[in-house]
Amino acid sequence: MELRSVEELMDLLYACRGAWDTPDRTGDPVDLHDHALQTAALLRRSRPADKELQVAGLVHDIGHRLRPGDDAGHADLAADAVRPLLGERVSRLVRLHVPAKRYLASVCPDRALSAQSVRTLTAQGGVMTRAEAAAFARDPLAEDAVTLRQADDAGKVPGLDAGVLEDWRTVLELVAARNSRLGVAD
Repeated sequence: MELRSVEELMDLLYACRGAWDTPDRTGDPVDLHDHALQTAALLRRSRPADKELQVAGLVHDIGHRLRPGDDAGHADLAADAVRPLLGERVSRLVRLHVPAKRYLASVCPDRALSAQSVRTLTAQGGVMTRAEAAAFARDPLAEDAVTLRQADDAGKVPGLDAGVLEDWRTVLELVAARNSRLGVAD
């Protein structure tokens, strides 16, 4: 699936209300809608000027809604879905949020993960080897992907008010319009 309009993306994000990262709801303690809002809000707070990073936080887990139960492939699915609308950087950040978890598990082995993140780590490739971690660290988006991952891990608080989805429509339109202009220039 490729998302072609902000309206399509908003519909998908609204459909994340009551949808969970695991079909049987044994995963993280918040639904995909609240998790998206919390992750994006944390990124807005830590990196207020980086709208693409914030948007990546908002959409990073939509792959769980597109193909429930695909822990290993959800990031790639989401990245492919948002690339036409939101551009290459947002897509790559979404794709890298799983390798960033593997990287952090390698370089910070005592770092706390949610129980669900611990369970899915193996399906997603496990802890990176030293060579994999070094290669990841050389990626120009590695630092931003780690920032996204840290917000992802922190954005799982039941009952936390992180605003409403409609507040993100303008930001999504801004990023989509910027991507559209860049596409015309190519």
